[in-house]
Amino acid sequence: MSSVFGKPRAGSGQQSAPLEVNLAILGRRGSGKSALTVKFLTRRFISEYDPNLEDTYSSEETVDHQPVHLRVMDTADLDTPRNCERYLNWAHAFLVVYSVDSRQSFEGSGSYLELLALHAKETQRSYPTLLLGNKLDMAQYRQVTEAEGAALAGRFGCLFFEVSACLDFERVQHVFHEAVREARRELEKSSLARPLFISEERALPHQAPLTARQGLASCTFNTLSTVSLKEMPAVAQAKLVTVKSSRAQSKRKAPTLTLLKGFKIF
Repeated sequence: MSSVFGKPRAGSGQQSAPLEVNLAILGRRGSGKSALTVKFLTRRFISEYDPNLEDTYSSEETVDHQPVHLRVMDTADLDTPRNCERYLNWAHAFLVVYSVDSRQSFEGSGSYLELLALHAKETQRSYPTLLLGNKLDMAQYRQVTEAEGAALAGRFGCLFFEVSACLDFERVQHVFHEAVREARRELEKSSLARPLFISEERALPHQAPLTARQGLASCTFNTLSTVSLKEMPAVAQAKLVTVKSSRAQSKRKAPTLTLLKGFKIF
């Protein structure tokens, strides 16, 4: 069964196809990427998950009264960007996530922003990027100030937000919808419905692959002029399992929920 979320929209059959937007979530392990993704898709908070699991989810959204078919790639890099082509050549927009209680995750987000800036420069295209400080509910253990996050976002010209995947669905939804708005503006400018892929029909001059600087040497990607035609990643196939929801302070009988295999309810 496909990982598809959202209610189908009623229509008369005359509606145009919804805009398609691909959003990649980037960041170091432990920054809360999966928790944010699942919070947005299901309104539930996931406390435990497999950090090595990477999936793409699909959701039917309405943003500013306009239908949007949103695909979200919850990436699973290690502690540095690797095999970046899978999302660089796929996504229309990026959410770069760090945890406010982790200096390491904040420094890692800078590496991702540097990577995206290099990619935009090489392809001569603009990719909307949002920097997101997660785990605001852990503010008493904060290692990264809001001013530092805002300064990093300003350095790379991207939007900046702080949220809590644990507590605040509305704020999380606002961030995802803001990413859709930014992507939609860019798509309208370029008159593209999806990321551009160019196939080679003739020999092209040799171009050395672009390698990111300082800590990103493991992430190597080619320019668009030498990329072969690729298919968009398929929506993840996920088995659904029934798990019990419980909270330590709750005296009520835990309800039964149906969620993605591999996740536990907090």
